[in-house]
Amino acid sequence: MTELLQAAVSPPNLPATGFLIFVLLYWLTVIIGVLDFKTLDLHGTHDLPHDADLSVSWLNNALAFFNLGRVPLMVFLSFVALPLWVGSILVNYYTHNTSWLLGIVFCLPLFIGSLLVAKVLTTPFVHLFATFEKDQAGGSNPIGKVCTVLLPASQSHLGQAMVRTNGDTLVLNVKAASATELHKGDTALVIDYSASSRCYLIEPYDVR
Repeated sequence: MTELLQAAVSPPNLPATGFLIFVLLYWLTVIIGVLDFKTLDLHGTHDLPHDADLSVSWLNNALAFFNLGRVPLMVFLSFVALPLWVGSILVNYYTHNTSWLLGIVFCLPLFIGSLLVAKVLTTPFVHLFATFEKDQAGGSNPIGKVCTVLLPASQSHLGQAMVRTNGDTLVLNVKAASATELHKGDTALVIDYSASSRCYLIEPYDVR
């Protein structure tokens, strides 16, 4: 165990160790309730302006290939971090490498390999999270309810809104359904759920 710890903090393994520590700290904050497990989630390139969306269509394909957007980002990165760390430890051990620069060079192919491993390992979770999103959208259904905007939202930028339904207080990821930008404190009506954007669509609504 001592040798493993020494190897983990050796210069060539520090990038992989740092990445793994970041992932572990993230899950620790989720466990103690500081962050939601989808706080750093990706919502795809649909958040970009339309012209930018066209120019980076390859990125959409890459994200879909690696299941990003279908499983939460940090779940995917967790499956990347561990094989990357194990691979870095083994490669540097068997090559007797002590150079941090060469360690970074080794990390590049190891990272690509870890992405492929993560794709395979996260594939069984795609259906699970799709079901979770569907249940979330249809459980305490906020569609048709009045909400209060917590974080500004527009057609291209994701915001948050609070809605009370069936005695529950829900915080929703939202986008504007039209070109109107919604600001903090505005009231709006939840009109639909976008499965592709994984958020609710809202329209300005005056409760007075």
